[in-house]
Amino acid sequence: MTPAAVRAALAHPAGLSTAAAIELQHAARPLVVATGIRGTPRLVAGIDVSIASGAAHAAVALFDLERWRVVEIARAGAAVTFPYVPGLLAFREVPVVLAAWRRLRTRPDLLLVDGHGTIHPRRFGLACHLGVVLDLPAIGVGKTRLCGQARQPGPRRGAATRVLLGGEVVGRLLRTRDGVAPLWISIGHRITLDDAVRMTLRCGSRFRLPDPIRAAHAAAAGNDIDIASVRRKNAPPRSRPA
Repeated sequence: MTPAAVRAALAHPAGLSTAAAIELQHAARPLVVATGIRGTPRLVAGIDVSIASGAAHAAVALFDLERWRVVEIARAGAAVTFPYVPGLLAFREVPVVLAAWRRLRTRPDLLLVDGHGTIHPRRFGLACHLGVVLDLPAIGVGKTRLCGQARQPGPRRGAATRVLLGGEVVGRLLRTRDGVAPLWISIGHRITLDDAVRMTLRCGSRFRLPDPIRAAHAAAAGNDIDIASVRRKNAPPRSRPA
């Protein structure tokens, strides 16, 4: 398959078998680019999906890091048509995420995805899938381990250790809050691992999860979000390094 054909298949995965989905991930893996981002992105899109009773609900929460507030939320819902298979969750979630994405009025600078990127058996998780399809820098933020091995980082915020898979560094296990369980951070697309760690910390305040993902999680769960109320009160001090 040509790169264009692979991107088209990633954007429209309906009807794929599990075997075809696995082959598509293998074909798409070389499309992931690990390059440094320019400067510090301002508009970050947190992305999350909630699935219950055969229905998927996606939310994209656009977060302005300078104003430290949610400025736009887009939602969508759809029936789940792909089976639950570890490592193939993107094929359950991508269609509804893209439906929500099409309702977003403003294009973000960065995607912060509740899901894995290169910490994945085929190095192509949900964050890679969305980053390649949308051609945007993307970071995978995993709450639990999918694969790979890592030592526990130190107890303070910002401590991190390498995540290894088959002898290859595929991510970092990052402590985002003192004494709280770390997150599995990895490249999604068009970003280096160092920048992925830096931006995850930059997007966080006093919670374990980065604020853009927290907003997307609440919206995907069906909670009303008063975007005017998500303001500087939770923001990190301005003097903190980015």
